[in-house]
Amino acid sequence: MPKIFWMKKIVFATGNNNKLEEVRKILGARFEIVSLKDIDVHEDIPETGVTLEENASLKSHYVFDRFQMDCFADDTGLEVDALNGAPGVYSARYAGEHVTYDDNVYKLLSELNGVKNRAAHFRTVISLLLDGEEYFFDGTVEGHIIDHKRGSGGFGYDPVFVPDGFDKTFSEMAPETKNAISHRGRAIRKFAEFLRSNYPG
Repeated sequence: MPKIFWMKKIVFATGNNNKLEEVRKILGARFEIVSLKDIDVHEDIPETGVTLEENASLKSHYVFDRFQMDCFADDTGLEVDALNGAPGVYSARYAGEHVTYDDNVYKLLSELNGVKNRAAHFRTVISLLLDGEEYFFDGTVEGHIIDHKRGSGGFGYDPVFVPDGFDKTFSEMAPETKNAISHRGRAIRKFAEFLRSNYPG
């Protein structure tokens, strides 16, 4: 593998403040993470891919091609067994374009009404563009969907997702507990370890 020179400032290609704060907490003070707003990008980056990998890559390339800045992007999907993997890559717009988190959750619960098999998993894929080279990292957490919302923390489908081995939803957990076991946390830790091993400074 060629030597990689990591810059402390790295762009997270997202406009989602919840994701941004989660990532900053996981990475810690050693990394300076800036958002799209910090580089004066305010438009939505098109997510036209049919896989999580494609969407993550589209977003990271959008930033790198315009600013030549080291950057990373993620795409996350909730994949439900009984729905043949849906909502999957369409998780953020499951109930349509420009919808709220609640809209998506209520659609999911409606689709699962009366369904006994509630098994599901969250998966996050990160595309990192560093010195023009692309690297992928992923993380998965298994669990199940409950039949009503619980908890006030988190975002997205967190109020109805209970990870295996726990009796609380992601929304009911303290942020540090969720980050320790979540799909995004697992992907970010792989990403962070990659940076540390290739840029020990």
